[in-house]
Amino acid sequence: MDILIWGGTLVSALGLAGLVWCIIRVQRARRAKLADEDLRAVMRRVVPLNMGALFLSVIGLMMVILGIFLG
Repeated sequence: MDILIWGGTLVSALGLAGLVWCIIRVQRARRAKLADEDLRAVMRRVVPLNMGALFLSVIGLMMVILGIFLG
């Protein structure tokens, strides 16, 4: 079950890194003082990536919990 725990940790860390990347990307766009439509375009590109990163984090945490329960 150690493989499940460490694999889940890796997946969760990748998801967390994706979330941080999304935060940085939107923060840079906001600091650039883009026009409203340009900022919306950036947000439209970032939102699906943000949801995917959140999904990875949740799946990783579920893998860790499952590994702990089975171990």
